Amino acid sequence: MDRRSKYKLFTDPIHGFISVPKGTVLRLLDHPYVQRLRRIRQLGLGFLVFPGAEHSRFSHALGALGLMQQALESLREKGTTISFDEAEAACIGILLHDIGHGPFSHTLEQTFIRDFRHEMMTQSLMEALNQELNGALDMAISIFNNQYKKTFFHQLISSQLDIDRLDYLKRDSTHTGVYEGSIGIDRILRTMRVFKGSIVIEQKGIYAVENYLISRKLMYLQVYQHKTVISADHTLHAIFEQARRLLQQPSTLSFPSKAIQYFLEQQPSAKKGISQKTLEHYVNLDDNDVLMAVKLWASHKDPVLRDLCHRFMHRTLFRCHFLEKPLDEEQLKSYIIATKRALLDAGLPNDDATVSLYLHFGYSNMDMYNPEKDHIWILNDQYTQAKEFSTHTEINTISDQHQPTNRAYLVCLKELKI
Repeated sequence: MDRRSKYKLFTDPIHGFISVPKGTVLRLLDHPYVQRLRRIRQLGLGFLVFPGAEHSRFSHALGALGLMQQALESLREKGTTISFDEAEAACIGILLHDIGHGPFSHTLEQTFIRDFRHEMMTQSLMEALNQELNGALDMAISIFNNQYKKTFFHQLISSQLDIDRLDYLKRDSTHTGVYEGSIGIDRILRTMRVFKGSIVIEQKGIYAVENYLISRKLMYLQVYQHKTVISADHTLHAIFEQARRLLQQPSTLSFPSKAIQYFLEQQPSAKKGISQKTLEHYVNLDDNDVLMAVKLWASHKDPVLRDLCHRFMHRTLFRCHFLEKPLDEEQLKSYIIATKRALLDAGLPNDDATVSLYLHFGYSNMDMYNPEKDHIWILNDQYTQAKEFSTHTEINTISDQHQPTNRAYLVCLKELKI
């Protein structure tokens, strides 16, 4: 009798023990593509606001894997037929769902590759892993792309109430200390059921879902779209924009890694797909490359690049203001003039290109729940009918707030008066 364990245990601060089955899933967890996620912060630049937000994309992927196992077990207990291969494929899909993220998660998503979304790289990396493992990921990729016959597997990975969100909301809430984002994961998982081929929530789980949606909104307002996070994001974008401009001039710009050098010099595009060379450099890119670039360029002779890097390193960031309404042309013009004056006083160039690095107007978007995108279904107590969540008679707060929210903001020098 083989008494060796068929699982490897991981201790997670959010979900407790997570059992990773030995075989394909564990082999993928140990793969360099997945281990790279240890070097990418889950909350991007959120650590500049919340000191505890140092957790990684790897911990999120592992936590989501643990929740997927719980969800599949619960569905099986309620009579849903799930084969071993299907369960393994679903676990692989959720483990790899964020594998395509770049440095600081969403922050620099379109800085290094034009016409790019991280989902494109996820797809490319999954296909590369599938080739390496001789087709072992065929079903997982089918589920991930919503091409598998049982669509509820894809809903568990990507929907408005999926395993991905259940983990990151709880995890991000805990690590930031913003407990308004805490959600009742256990009740949601235990009230999940497959009805007519789709994931639904039993009636007794409706308040847990309402809490989940409200918590998600509060996390966006307090964490994901915190004004200092927006300011830090812009500062980092400005650093790489100025670095790219210097490459067009007869100026010496050193690089901390070949990956950073490749993406700045070549400026690859994903419009026609991701090349093998781009993929190879991307998997060698993480938060450390970016931080080393900022540290290296903080002593560059270019005053603008040097100033921006110092601002980021020492957290002397720009000010971010949320606006009651978008700026009109006259207001924007006055801020441009004031920024030019402030740059001149600081001994920095005050041309239009430089001003664009120190003054930025934009929008933050938040979609609490969009019933037009895909639905959350609530199953009645008789298990005979499912109703769309926002139209449920007991819910008021959600049905009144399902419209997307766009907040205008202005990032500028602290010397400017708004």
